Amino acid sequence: MAVLMGIIEGLTEFLPVSSTGHLIVAGELFNLSGEKGAAFEIFIQLGAVLAVVWDYRRPLGETARGVFSQAPARRFAAALCVAFLPAAAVGLMSHRWIEAHLFSSWSVAGALIVGGFAILAVEAVIRRRSRRPVKAAFRYDDAMAIPLSVAFWIGLAQVLSLYPGVSRAAATILGGLLVGLSRKAATEFSFYLAIPTLGAACLFSLAQVARALSPGDAAAFAAGLISAFITAAVVIRLFLAWVRSRDFKPFAWYRIALGLVLMLVLGWRGR
Repeated sequence: MAVLMGIIEGLTEFLPVSSTGHLIVAGELFNLSGEKGAAFEIFIQLGAVLAVVWDYRRPLGETARGVFSQAPARRFAAALCVAFLPAAAVGLMSHRWIEAHLFSSWSVAGALIVGGFAILAVEAVIRRRSRRPVKAAFRYDDAMAIPLSVAFWIGLAQVLSLYPGVSRAAATILGGLLVGLSRKAATEFSFYLAIPTLGAACLFSLAQVARALSPGDAAAFAAGLISAFITAAVVIRLFLAWVRSRDFKPFAWYRIALGLVLMLVLGWRGR
């Protein structure tokens, strides 16, 4: 079960399909709940974050070394901070309410469907833009060189992902596309933004549930973290190859189909 949950996290964290939504549904199927279940989800999320750090270790290392001496590195670090702050502030104030009222399969199903139609709507906007000059369609093709104002708007879009089932990846990628990033730049900035966003969320949540952990959990937690890391590292590379020549419509239809199936199953179980 630990390895399977790690694979689910690695497969879904960086795709616009909602890893939280998939984990909520999987957690209900596997009866994974309580503080120990929450702690396990934190560890597998950490595995996915570490995959980004590993895959982008070179540009991240260059940024860390140049943040005090090179203007491009400072601008990129500032852009990540600006994009991180809106969701961090709103999440800090509302996380208890969100966990109490929105962490359910019904909420996830609705968000999956709405998010699927949102992807289709944004794709329609991109299609209309593509009929204009190229510069009007995509103004930014380098994820590490976007203006602070653009980063802030992506950060506002990320706030929507606090609703389970929306997907952090979907919110940030779609937000990036709407403010002029290319598919590749929007996807890569979403990867970079995952590091402070998920890293901070993992540390915050782990502090709350640490008391539920015991030495006997080490093997299962390590298996989940490692499987999430490996799976996410593969998905990151495959997804980048995908966005270079394809759009996001298949993910939209997957979300809509999964949301409808989930609603049918929940309705049948509730009869």
